[in-house]
Amino acid sequence: MYPRFAKIRVEEALQDTRVVLIAGPRQSGKTTLATEIAAGKTPFLTLDDANVLRAAVNDPVGFVRGLDRAVIDEIQRAPDLLLAIKNLVDDDKTPGRFLLTGSANLMTIPKVADSLAGRMEIVRLLPLAQAEIQGTQSNLIDRAFAAKTPMARQMIVGDDLIQNVLSGGYPEALGRARWSRKQDWYHSYLDAIVQRDVRDVAQIEKLAIMPKLLSVLAEHAGQLVNYSRIGTGLGLNHVTTQKYVSVFESLYLVHTLRPWFTNRLKRLTKSPKLHFLDAGLLAAMRDVTPDTVRTDKTQFGAILETFVFSELRKIETWSDQNCTFSHFRDKDKNEVDIVLENRRGDVIGIEVKSSATVSASDFSGMRKLADACGEKFVQGLVLYDHDQVVPFGENMFAAPLSCLWSHA
Repeated sequence: MYPRFAKIRVEEALQDTRVVLIAGPRQSGKTTLATEIAAGKTPFLTLDDANVLRAAVNDPVGFVRGLDRAVIDEIQRAPDLLLAIKNLVDDDKTPGRFLLTGSANLMTIPKVADSLAGRMEIVRLLPLAQAEIQGTQSNLIDRAFAAKTPMARQMIVGDDLIQNVLSGGYPEALGRARWSRKQDWYHSYLDAIVQRDVRDVAQIEKLAIMPKLLSVLAEHAGQLVNYSRIGTGLGLNHVTTQKYVSVFESLYLVHTLRPWFTNRLKRLTKSPKLHFLDAGLLAAMRDVTPDTVRTDKTQFGAILETFVFSELRKIETWSDQNCTFSHFRDKDKNEVDIVLENRRGDVIGIEVKSSATVSASDFSGMRKLADACGEKFVQGLVLYDHDQVVPFGENMFAAPLSCLWSHA
């Protein structure tokens, strides 16, 4: 079993918070982690069981009445339970009463959004990070915000790196040896999500179009979002397209990365950028394997950028920083793939390269970002397929992608 480094954060939250929610996509390991934390001492109720779900939906108040503590799995399937839980934990404010798991972002469900404000902490659990697969708890984000030179161990480069990136982080897919079997799992997974979970989070008039929309989104991964262009071939206007994309966001399949903004620069793009939250899933949708990358690397760049974005999101869940994520692009097309900003307003920039060489020109967008941030700019990293850390000026480094799973 792989270690889950978010476990410490969940256990800490249970010590001082009435309700804790482990949120993330299906099959990312939420149930396994919740079961491990409960350790057989707490009643475990899963709403994937038809009888349990029926009881929760028909009588949510009666369902939780008398429960001192409980783990409730897949809570998004019966959102009315949250109001019943709210009333229960308002009467008894003991910390750690309910540990919930959810495969949808409950804050996007209108009747849920305010139910547990101030009473619930959310810990996100995405598929396995490379740091968890390798067994080393990366501190890349903490080192960057401390302005420390990046360090990398357990070097993975070249073909081995491609293999790890395209495998993704879902445990079930990782357990399959052949690439065709991995990709079969990913496609079956997506079919199940669309057939079942989409209905749990939204009323979709054109449910049959959702798989096609997801395929179009896969082709736009790593690009600026243009909802009109995405929806045109499917007969959707930009408003409907945006609504349907938000459903995939709430199910933790994709993420629209907002643009970074400052009043010091007026000529910045206002368009978000589209990422998937698992590189293996994106690779399967694009039918990209290590063999296809060896003959044609053109599609690997977008998949690698998605990989780095999702890895950083995972590392942030156990780092000492609480960050917002964005991207930087000005009207002259100077850009930085990923911008992290902490609560103090400190900023680090991360650019992603699939090649083994880096030049000064690869830092042009980073320098524009640094100028815009002034003294708040802490560090700029270009992550690349190599094993050497190379300085490129003050607070600027080319650093191995292996920093994403290294602890130094």
